[in-house]
Amino acid sequence: MNDKLSPEGLIKLAQDNSEGSKKVLMENISDMFLSPEGRLNEHERVLMNDIMVKLLKSVEKTIRKKLSERLSESEEMSVELVTMLANDHIEVAQPILEKSELLRDEDLIETIRNRTDAHRLAIAIRAHVSTQVTDELIEHGSEDVIEAMVRNENAELSEASIEYLVQESRSVDRFQEPLLNRNDLSFELAHKMYWWVSAALRRKIVADFNVDQTALDDALEMVTKSVANQHDEKESVMNKAINLVRSMAEQKKLTFEFVITSLRQERINVAVAALAELSGLGVKIIWRVLRERNDESLAVISRAIGLEKSQFSTMFLLILQTNSGPKARSTSILNTMLNLYDRIKPDNAKAAVRYWQRDFNYQEAQMMLKDAS
Repeated sequence: MNDKLSPEGLIKLAQDNSEGSKKVLMENISDMFLSPEGRLNEHERVLMNDIMVKLLKSVEKTIRKKLSERLSESEEMSVELVTMLANDHIEVAQPILEKSELLRDEDLIETIRNRTDAHRLAIAIRAHVSTQVTDELIEHGSEDVIEAMVRNENAELSEASIEYLVQESRSVDRFQEPLLNRNDLSFELAHKMYWWVSAALRRKIVADFNVDQTALDDALEMVTKSVANQHDEKESVMNKAINLVRSMAEQKKLTFEFVITSLRQERINVAVAALAELSGLGVKIIWRVLRERNDESLAVISRAIGLEKSQFSTMFLLILQTNSGPKARSTSILNTMLNLYDRIKPDNAKAAVRYWQRDFNYQEAQMMLKDAS
């Protein structure tokens, strides 16, 4: 690091109150955070974060916006700095709200409750949105926000939220199509929606056109039954994947390499079904592990089914890329996960997976007996 860009030199630059000096200072510090050489040690990183937090309160919006865009995918910022940017004007906050993985659920919820609908919209389209956050978006967000959230296949919805939105869709037409396209919409709720969408369409047609109502009813009933049947769980994309994987397992052709191939081809449903079959776990558990980025559970499952470290590494990187895109910065995360993988004993991993394999009602009964003893 040369003298001009040293932490000491930047501190001197920070003492210059001119707008130009502040701009140069911001750019140099953000360059340090983005440097692939990792020029900052822990003390310097804390110091630079502290300078940036102080500067944010005085630099103009255009500089803050540029800073937010540059650091939106950085993993080196302090929580204080990232939350300040996330709660700034939407022009500044948007890149951070959409991309930063440093924002915790509690940070997002605080922003949802206290900032604008534009901030909520940015949160609704994040690469992963937990059920806690989607619950808050439903409570505080406008129809625009809720529709964007429902269209985001990486936004997790609790069963209660889905049921609520299905009921809301009776009067809010714009919710209907994205809800019907969600993989987590149950067969029963989908059927219910198809029928009331059909009824709403009938009212519209009868009001606007002079038609034979009996013929209209016959036509709508035929079409609705046809479309609803197509949504039958036996014919769903996930069930087709499960059937494919089970057929391969019966023929002794299912291997871990098939999981990797499916991930590379972005056939996520097939990869989930294959990993579920290999581990003996339900697809819902595997989906939750992947969607919630529960990396520790993924390491446990991998250990339990006897994966080599190189196999786990390949799968982890492909899943990370699926969740975060091709530009995901993975080196430090991968090293952390490989260290965790090494610490997990295979016998302990197998015991954990056996517990996860048990029927939920059986586990609940065990807890009741434990509480009673």
